[in-house]
Amino acid sequence: MIAKRKQKDWNKIKTNDSWQIFKVMSEFVEGFEKMNKIGPSVTIFGSARAKSDTKHYKIAKKIAKRLSQEGFGIITGGGPGVMEAANKGAQKAGGASAGLNIVLPFEQEANAYIDPDKLVDFNYFFVRKVMFVKYAQAFVVMPGGFGTLDELFEAITLIQTKKIEKFPVILFDTKFWEGLLDWIKDTLRDEYQYISPKDMNLIHLTDDVDEVVKIISDFYKKRHLSPNF
Repeated sequence: MIAKRKQKDWNKIKTNDSWQIFKVMSEFVEGFEKMNKIGPSVTIFGSARAKSDTKHYKIAKKIAKRLSQEGFGIITGGGPGVMEAANKGAQKAGGASAGLNIVLPFEQEANAYIDPDKLVDFNYFFVRKVMFVKYAQAFVVMPGGFGTLDELFEAITLIQTKKIEKFPVILFDTKFWEGLLDWIKDTLRDEYQYISPKDMNLIHLTDDVDEVVKIISDFYKKRHLSPNF
């Protein structure tokens, strides 16, 4: 009896999974329709917990402003902290300011510095990550937590496996990132050889706002700007 009852429950779950496909499709449709109008853009990641008086907040705002002045739109996760700072910097510079907000039971609401026509709310992280990558010509990764690391390694994996065209992935703040990069070099690359030496070339590390802008500008002097897939 228990097994039969559980089988009925399982069948109900499978039926719900089928209908979920349409929810996923609707998020892709809305995201594509809004984001395909934004033009060349840079995605800026970082902690939602960075306060407005912190170094990382102020630098993210400055980077976004500089990139907007170079003609790039700015894409963020749409929430507070570093994301808010980047959207604010873009808006203050008159650049396109997009926010791909994730609906969570805690912590995150869309910040006030996103252009109304460029705000998209998502229920699914994986759909949101597609939008981050497809419409970005570069990633600038500020210090952050698990979500920031997830988005960083997703981008590196897609570039490494040639699922998308190579684009600049820039880590900002040497002190924050050097421990992770040392582990990748010493353990993944040298000790276990689970990545190739050239894979380290996929990542840039800097503490200089001007260098962020230069890396991206130099990269596209010889390349066309276009969606990544």
